[in-house]
Amino acid sequence: MAGAGEDSRALFGAGVRAALEAWPALQIAVENSFGGVHSQEKAEWLGGAVEEYFFRNADLELDEVEDFLGELMTNEFDTVVEDGSLPQVSQQLQTMFQHFQRGDGVALKEMASHITQRKCKVTATNDGAATDGVCPQPEPSGPDSQTIKEEDIVEDGWTIVRRKK
Repeated sequence: MAGAGEDSRALFGAGVRAALEAWPALQIAVENSFGGVHSQEKAEWLGGAVEEYFFRNADLELDEVEDFLGELMTNEFDTVVEDGSLPQVSQQLQTMFQHFQRGDGVALKEMASHITQRKCKVTATNDGAATDGVCPQPEPSGPDSQTIKEEDIVEDGWTIVRRKK
């Protein structure tokens, strides 16, 4: 049975990485080296750190996950995430961990696959965020679309990620 547990843990780790790689705020932070020259390495480390956080704290509340992710973004990427994505990513991670705890590998695979399929490449530009390549979902528009403006990139040394108003 140890093999099944290891497989489930590997699926959870893959799901965590998929959720973080699909997170536009983290994509922008890495692409623009907000975490310094080692931003990509920090993003890869982040996946393991989040995975370990869940294993060490089995009964996490959603706000605890949000706080942890927000703190990592602040400390590692000098970025304050204010676009509403923290609760979404935190919920995805928490749901995946619940599937892991129940031993539901099928649900873990499906969730990771769904996240990966919806992932879009996001880039920050002076006039807002743009997507590169093909997105399987419709292009964002309206109050939920993200934008990063030049004045948000450096605000007292911090990067602010906000939802377009």
